[in-house]
Amino acid sequence: MDYALIGNPLTHSFSEKYFTTKFKDIQQNLVYKAVPLQNIQQLNTLIESQPNLKGFNVTIPFKVQILPHLHELDFQAQAVGAVNCVSIQRHSLHPKQFILKGYNTDVDGFRNSLTPLLKSNHQQALILGDGGAAKAVKHALSQLNIPFKVVTRHKIGSEQYEYQELTQQIIEQHSIIINTTPLGTFPAIDTCSDIPYTFLTPKHLLYDLVYNPVETEFLRRGKVKGALTKNGYEMLILQAECSWDIWNANPLV
Repeated sequence: MDYALIGNPLTHSFSEKYFTTKFKDIQQNLVYKAVPLQNIQQLNTLIESQPNLKGFNVTIPFKVQILPHLHELDFQAQAVGAVNCVSIQRHSLHPKQFILKGYNTDVDGFRNSLTPLLKSNHQQALILGDGGAAKAVKHALSQLNIPFKVVTRHKIGSEQYEYQELTQQIIEQHSIIINTTPLGTFPAIDTCSDIPYTFLTPKHLLYDLVYNPVETEFLRRGKVKGALTKNGYEMLILQAECSWDIWNANPLV
C-alpha cells in the first residue's frame, strides 16, 4: 500500500476510487486504500505495518484529532487547525522511524471551486456546521475577504447563530450559504439543515460539501427558489490533486 485514507466510516470513499483510477491513467503501479480506524491511536501501528506507505488523506472524525500525532504542520494547516493530508518521510535505513507533516488541501479545493461562482452580490456567507470541514471553509472565505457567520445547534458566543435564530433578514443579508455538515449524505438523502428555505432567492448561492447524492435536499430546495447551487465533487477533485502534488514534492528534509 502506497497511499491511504483514514477515517470512520469509509463506506463510500471518493478518494480510493479516484486515486485508483488516476494511477491506472498515469500508468503507475501504486495502491491507494481506504483504511477505517477505530481511533486515532491506531495510526502509528498502521504506518509501521505498511513500510511502503508514503502519505495518506484524513477524513471524519480525525481531521482535528490527528494534530497531536504529527511532527510538523504546514502553515495553512496550522492556521486552519485541521489536517486532511499527511506526507510521510521515512529514514532510509530504518523505515519505522518517520516524520509526519500535516497539510490542509481542503482550503485550496474549496476556494478554487467557489471562486468562479462568485458574483458582485455575494458579499456575506453563512456556514452551516462547525466541524473540521468548516474550519477549512472559514479560512478560504477569509482569504477571499468574505465575512461569514457560523450556524450551529448550540452557539458559542455572538459570532454564531443557532438555526432557530435565522430570520428573513439574516438569510437575505447572507447570499452565500455553505453546508459543511454530513446531512443529506446517502443513504439519508431526505435530510437537510433546518434553515428557512422560503427566504432564498435567485441572488443566493448554495454550496454543499456533500457530493453523494449529486443533488442533496439542501441544494434541491435552493434550486426551487432559483438559487445557484453546487455540490462538493469538484472540491474533492481539487483537494485530491493538491494532495498528490504534496506527496510527489516530498517537501520534508
